[in-house]
Amino acid sequence: MSDGARRRRYLGTLAALFALIWAALAIHPHDRADWALENALVLAFGAALFATRRWFVFSRVSYTLIFLYLCLHAIGAHYTYSLVPYDDWWRALTGRSLNAALGWERNNFDRVVHFCYGLLLAYPIREIFLRVVEVRGFWGYFLPMDVTLSTSALYELIEWGAAAVFGGDLGAAYLGTQGDIWDAQKDMALAAAGAVIAMVLTALVNRKARRDLARDWADSLKPGRRPVARKH
Repeated sequence: MSDGARRRRYLGTLAALFALIWAALAIHPHDRADWALENALVLAFGAALFATRRWFVFSRVSYTLIFLYLCLHAIGAHYTYSLVPYDDWWRALTGRSLNAALGWERNNFDRVVHFCYGLLLAYPIREIFLRVVEVRGFWGYFLPMDVTLSTSALYELIEWGAAAVFGGDLGAAYLGTQGDIWDAQKDMALAAAGAVIAMVLTALVNRKARRDLARDWADSLKPGRRPVARKH
């Protein structure tokens, strides 16, 4: 089986698994209107991935990271981010409160997902820069962090706009500030921190491997180059 066929099978498996998770979490969400609003961007993102599947191919690492992030978002959309019962799950598993152990005074699932936005998606964003712009050196690590922060800020503006348009309980549920006036700034800072960690880890892995693994992947897809037969 060729590397391309293995990649397509792997992507199909991830897509099918996410579809099952998404469908299960679409059943009786806590707030159907908020669930629909939360999933609008997911559907747009999925449509963009499908429409560009022949023009732009991510590595299996990137598809896995995207899958993990979308799963976290699906959980948040099902419960609404401020009501995800992670502390109850942790208490049932360990007999202790995770919030109490970490000193959290609010439901921080939304903060965790914002952090994971940077941690999980900075690497796929880096692959885009390596393929489309062919950036090198420092810029190959800085630009993914920059885009992560700027898109995080854009999302906060979208949240604000949606809350202003819909108002009421739906607007409050979608905004999810839980009374914190600095919620947007903290969310953006966590996304940036996640991206910094992701790029530092990527740089360390590349340094140990003595080559840029993502660039190897990008180069293997250029016309006239044979695909690199590695599970990257």
